[in-house]
Amino acid sequence: MKFRTAALALTALLSSTAAHAEGFLKVEGTQIVDGSGKSVILRGMGLGGWMLQEGYMLKLGEVGQQHKIRAKLVELVGEERTATFYRAWLDNHTTEADIAAMAKWGFNSVRLPIHFDQLTLPTDKEPKPGQDTWHEEGFQRIDRLLEWSKANRIYLILDLHAAPGGQGNDLAISDRDPAKPSLWQSEENQRKTVALWTKLAARYKDESWIGGYDLINEPNWSFATPGKGNGCDETENKAVWSLQQRISAAIRKVDKKHIVIIEGNCWGNNYKGLPPVWDANMVLSFHKYWNRNDEASIAEITATRRRTNRPIWLGESGENSNVWFRDAIALVEGEGIGWNFWPLKKIGFNQPLEIDPGEGWMKIVAWATGKGPKPDADAAFAAMMTFAENSRFEKNIVHRDVIDAMLRQPHDASYRPFVARRIGGGPLTIRAVDYDLGAAGVAYQDSVDADYHVATGGDWAVWNNGRTYRNDGVDIARGADGAPYVSDFVTGEWMRYSAEVAKAGRWTVAARVRSAKGGRIGIDESGIAVPAGAAWQVVKLADVDLPAGPGAATLRAIDCSDCEIAELVFTPR
Repeated sequence: MKFRTAALALTALLSSTAAHAEGFLKVEGTQIVDGSGKSVILRGMGLGGWMLQEGYMLKLGEVGQQHKIRAKLVELVGEERTATFYRAWLDNHTTEADIAAMAKWGFNSVRLPIHFDQLTLPTDKEPKPGQDTWHEEGFQRIDRLLEWSKANRIYLILDLHAAPGGQGNDLAISDRDPAKPSLWQSEENQRKTVALWTKLAARYKDESWIGGYDLINEPNWSFATPGKGNGCDETENKAVWSLQQRISAAIRKVDKKHIVIIEGNCWGNNYKGLPPVWDANMVLSFHKYWNRNDEASIAEITATRRRTNRPIWLGESGENSNVWFRDAIALVEGEGIGWNFWPLKKIGFNQPLEIDPGEGWMKIVAWATGKGPKPDADAAFAAMMTFAENSRFEKNIVHRDVIDAMLRQPHDASYRPFVARRIGGGPLTIRAVDYDLGAAGVAYQDSVDADYHVATGGDWAVWNNGRTYRNDGVDIARGADGAPYVSDFVTGEWMRYSAEVAKAGRWTVAARVRSAKGGRIGIDESGIAVPAGAAWQVVKLADVDLPAGPGAATLRAIDCSDCEIAELVFTPR
């Protein structure tokens, strides 16, 4: 076995200016700076799913918008119990523990996606047309989030994610009901949007830990064909700019200090027709998903930065692999651009925190999507409340690999142990899924390691076929007992395992493997045959002499089409 000493040097993950920012954020040329004038690179996560649920986050993508999800739950357990569930969801999903963990990991900002209905009534439900009913409870939730952010020295960015009426034809992101007038089809919806921002700005005008006001998330509306397009072909976007100008002017009547953040049409990216910059303290946001991480992918928005002499911010990105995360963040930070990824938590494996919904919730999902019987009302309500409780930070699954990909790997190309382990004194078992932390080509190699379907024009790519445990290209499945193992280990792929060897000696290395077709794996280039069969079997790989000290071993698929690996076992001779 060949061991290689891992690099020990670690470059700084955060610049001192970002880590110790103070005072109101503001615009200075093309930079965001703090109160002392020091440049700040915002590194953050969005609280998607808290105040605004999107179906896919709950495994209910086929149901879609939040109001449809809520209606299904009412059908199942009634209005009163559904209201109880949503109150528990709001109480549990995001707490101070989440914000404290973000700060500990190295994030310095958080973006709050707001559903307008948390703060005011829809226009068609107002008792008096043209007036606004305010929900103090919703504002108090923001107050508490701000206090947690202050305590942990994290900037809170307010994002109107669901504007009155809904701001586009991508319905779920704004909980839009297409049977009603959209934001762009109703002057009253626009008036309420302006009033809402005026209310927010008046409430938080003196709060320096509010990082900025993200005015309208992802407008996506084709004005020539209302209800059909997403605004990517629009050449003027007059209504998009006009409304954001109105909002900015209303904010400035009550708040002269905070940054205002604007977004283009086409999910935030179409800046055609942008008028001369109308606010000295304005940032331009763009969003980035499923494309290449090269200069060409951000060339248009960086050109807009130069033209307007205003900072740009990657206000939303994510839903991809660790390799994609690392490369996207390295790209934008290399251009002096801050970022906010999406979301902090959901059901699923490719974000910092994962919610385990429980078996009962998945039975609700099966019924709601037409794939299973209708659950009993009492059992369904119990499952809903379990889901709400499991959304708490203390019950979340922390994905350290995702956090490492976002905060260390853009600055440090080395691999790190996924689990600290020491070889010496007795047998050591290493789970195959616990290969090192690091990028593709460094900690592992896999045939598919990210999704670039927007750039390639192909189908969605699945990097981890099992969609569980880790967010790299390595394919991971779970056995009947829930234990994870490496699946679909094919020719040319490999995984590295770091270890500290306590004392030099001779060891036998074996692997627990299976392959229906048979294959060849090894810790060297020759490898050992894996007999064909459906059952797990232990295969001796080699007898090796291990020198004392830190090192790393690599397991390779020499000739495999369907090999599966459960664990490596080191036994002293």
